[in-house]
Amino acid sequence: MRMRRPRTLVRLVLTTGLVASLATAAAGASAADPAPETGATKSDNITHLASVPMTGPLAGSVNTDIAFAGKKAYVGNYNGFQIYDIANPAKPTLISQVHCPGSQNDVSVYAGLLFLSTDSSRSDSSCQSVPQSATIKESWEGIKIFDVRDPANPKYIAAVETHCGSHTHTLVPDKRGKSVYVYNSSYFPRDTFPDCLPPGDKIDIVKVPLKEPAKAAVVASPVLFPDGGFPGSPTGTATSGCHDITAFPSKNIAAAACMGDGVLLDISKPEAPKVIDRVQDAANFAFWHGATFNGNGTKVVFQDELGGGGGAECTPEVGPNKGATAIFDIKKRKLVFQSYYKIARHQLDTENCVAHNGSLIPVPGRDIVVQAWYQGGFSVWDFTDSKRPKEIGFFDRPAIEPESFGGYWSVYYYNGAIYGTESVKAFDVFKIKDRRTDLANLVKLKELNVQTQPALWR
Repeated sequence: MRMRRPRTLVRLVLTTGLVASLATAAAGASAADPAPETGATKSDNITHLASVPMTGPLAGSVNTDIAFAGKKAYVGNYNGFQIYDIANPAKPTLISQVHCPGSQNDVSVYAGLLFLSTDSSRSDSSCQSVPQSATIKESWEGIKIFDVRDPANPKYIAAVETHCGSHTHTLVPDKRGKSVYVYNSSYFPRDTFPDCLPPGDKIDIVKVPLKEPAKAAVVASPVLFPDGGFPGSPTGTATSGCHDITAFPSKNIAAAACMGDGVLLDISKPEAPKVIDRVQDAANFAFWHGATFNGNGTKVVFQDELGGGGGAECTPEVGPNKGATAIFDIKKRKLVFQSYYKIARHQLDTENCVAHNGSLIPVPGRDIVVQAWYQGGFSVWDFTDSKRPKEIGFFDRPAIEPESFGGYWSVYYYNGAIYGTESVKAFDVFKIKDRRTDLANLVKLKELNVQTQPALWR
């Protein structure tokens, strides 16, 4: 999502202490029955299991990304984050909420730690901070770190400032198991931002010692675009940073979606990633937004967030190749374009709709993803044949009236269920029952950060 505002960053700030959380006693904190689906359209293989409305200090804001560990789901929100018990996917229960404003608040979870991206310029690193102009050098943006081993009582333990804030981040575990690296992505530098000056051609890498996370710090800021990257076009955004990076650690590779460029990285040395290959698509891609590998790291799909997430890009006028997902085979460490995929259900010109966050459905021998399309709902599609992707399931609620932003931000598969953040409404759960995806039920993960993909098969 590309909802931008002024931003900046300064020095490393460490904050320790208990962050107040709100228990599930709040009204509407759990859902025993699905929300009404009046007017929704869906395929027969999709069942809507549950919908938990936003409550407390997070209500009225925007739900963002999702991470999973064990039987818990961690949901980001522009006002903080929330933790759900998903032991019974049909009855998710809110465990706690943390009020800690700072867009987008994308989340990842690893070894009892939760990482939160702050990409709005704040007065300081605390959860009590207020917005402050990015033109003020002392303003703060970056990565916040919480101890969530007790999900009912998360503790804020550290903060690390990064260049240009933190729009999204990606975890790359140290192979020795002693640390985790956080690849930080952000963009849109300005001459008036003292800590976020152009050209914005680098990423920040934060190293977090697992036994002493309060010592987390930026250890490298490698330049990915020494030549400046994509210069921009009438329809495409010039590269001035990366929006999102997806790692495939077992193969020491990562796919970076960097505004005007799609990039394949070698991450065998986590503090010194190197560009292996780079592709551009001036004809059809406006904004390289995110990436998803297949189960063995031989393919990757990139999403184009045409219109920044707020545009109506699923209309006949826009067509099937813009605001879509592009499929690439990885051959001899090169990205080889195969085809585009986009939902065929045209949305109204009042509905924000474009390719957005999705995840692999782990079906052995197949390449299947579930993907969000904002007010276009979500789709389940198969790209086993890279040149002929096809949809095998979908869910689409009616347009929001009166016209406003909304729809599914992230939709991910985890251990037998599909979880989605309906941006301005709820945390939703679905089930897919289909012979083409049923084998995914046999794959059980201990945790899932979608931007850190495990190898599921060779």
